[in-house]
Formats: sequence, C-alpha cells, structure tokens
Amino acid sequence: MKITVRSAVEVDLPGLLALYGELNPDDPPLPEASAAALWAAISRQRGRTILVAEADGTVAGTADCIVMPNLTRGGRAVLFVENVVVAGSFQRHGVGRQLMEAAVRLGESAGCYKVQLLAADDAYVHTFYEACGFKALAKGFRRYIP
Repeated sequence: MKITVRSAVEVDLPGLLALYGELNPDDPPLPEASAAALWAAISRQRGRTILVAEADGTVAGTADCIVMPNLTRGGRAVLFVENVVVAGSFQRHGVGRQLMEAAVRLGESAGCYKVQLLAADDAYVHTFYEACGFKALAKGFRRYIP
C-alpha cells in the first residue's frame, strides 16, 4: 500500500468529514454550507496545516497542526497537533506513523522547539504515540465549554 502525506485541499473536505465522523461518532454531521465556511476560515489561518494521508488514492488519515508563535525558548514556536484519526480500515498499516512523522517535520521546518498533543486516555493510543517518539511528560487538563 502506497501512503502519501500532504496538506489537505478543499476537495479533501468530504474525506476529512468522514474521518471526523469516525473520531466523534456521536457528533451530528456538519451541514455542507457550514463545513465549507469553516474550511475557508481554516485554510486562511496562518500557521495552520491539516495533513491528510492518502492510501491508494483514499483519504485514510488526518492530523490538524497549528504553529503557535512563542515568547519563550528563544522565540521558538510550538506545534500543536489535534484531531488525529486514521480510518478503521487503514489502521495498523503505517498511516498514523507517517502522519506523525510529517507533523514533526512540519514543526522542524517552522523552527518549533517541540510538538505537543493531548491523547485519549487509552493504553493503545499511548503506546502508538510512544512508538512515534513522543513521551508522556505532563498531565493535560481540559475544560469543556457547553
């Protein structure tokens, strides 16, 4: 299976929405007009890259990356990764690993001093990120806003 990781483009939106549906199956689907408007805003956002992994011509995975400028660490930025998902039918084929390698390269090219993400509280997920070279060094906190 040939896997290619690249920046997402507008035609990838249906594939992205399908992946996000797998990530959060309880969320209602976004109306097409809302999704298109959100895509337009995301694509204009400086420092934002949504990566897609294509496997045999199909959008098989994604990772949403944003470079945040920083006034510490000598002014070196931080790359945050969110919404990492690989389609169930493509899991355990190297798609996720290639996405994470691409995210790290993106951070390196932006002069970031670290790549940071929060992971689900799931041993399988933690093992995956550790295999990709990430270390659990902090405790994450969230406060959901209703």
